[in-house]
Amino acid sequence: MIAAALAAYAVFATTLLPRLLVRAQWSDRAPRLAISLWLAACGSAIASASLAAVATAVPTDTIGHELAGLIEACFAMLDNEFDPAAMSIGGWLALLAAALIVIRAASGVGTVLIAAHRERRRHAAMLRLLGRRDSELGAIVLDYDEPLVYCLPGRHAKKVITTAALRSLAPAYVAAVLAHEQAHLRGRHHLVLAVAEGLSRAFPRLSLFAKAKKEIIRLVELHADDVAARHHPRIHIAAALVSLATSRAPAFVLGAGGETALARIRRMLHPATPLRRREKLTGMAAVGMLLVGPAAVALLPGLSALVAHHCHNLFLL
Repeated sequence: MIAAALAAYAVFATTLLPRLLVRAQWSDRAPRLAISLWLAACGSAIASASLAAVATAVPTDTIGHELAGLIEACFAMLDNEFDPAAMSIGGWLALLAAALIVIRAASGVGTVLIAAHRERRRHAAMLRLLGRRDSELGAIVLDYDEPLVYCLPGRHAKKVITTAALRSLAPAYVAAVLAHEQAHLRGRHHLVLAVAEGLSRAFPRLSLFAKAKKEIIRLVELHADDVAARHHPRIHIAAALVSLATSRAPAFVLGAGGETALARIRRMLHPATPLRRREKLTGMAAVGMLLVGPAAVALLPGLSALVAHHCHNLFLL
């Protein structure tokens, strides 16, 4: 029963849930919350699929049987209730499937992180040779004939602007777009994007992860725009985006321009009403449910047995 419920949810999360999230009209009004919701949906799908396999292999009624605590449940299952030698081949295959799901997700994200780190280290070495530090701007100025503004995340994070961008942007616009890049660095958006990219590579045939990657790429830009707009006029950000709209930043860095620029310009010029407090709380509750839901369902038999055990002892007193 528990395994079937988790498996059914995993199918729902990887097929129907992304359609609902893409249609959400409020995501542009609260991009940070929307990013959390997409990541929670991805984590929830992976957790439910792996826990469904575990629940198939290990009878759930053995978890929590006559236990005084959840930790004791695990030891009792291993020492008394659960005999690995007696488990069927199907059970072992289910456990193997659970392990493979987790390993595939972790390896996908890890591969992207390692590759990104290497590319950024090479790019940083190039900047040390060709760029010059501008203390007034707080950025590296690169002599290049294409207007580019981007940030290079990492331990020694850098903001980079080309000489072409400095020529085409007014000083106020330069300050606004550099604030956008600083928001990327402070928000550690490169890690968020690495998770989205890694999961989409690990599970390329599942629409949830492909759509999550596409949406998160867009949402991190919206969030950086919003953070920059706290300190700079929105019209300055929009004007900078007009000049940078066709620019393409190097791989594994976060640039101010790109494919989302046109929609972001409209958003800066015509800002939507922020979410109300109740709407934000509802979204946060949804994130929490996605994160803890699969584990709660998997542990339900053990928790029920735990409560029954304590209630029984209480009545005996």
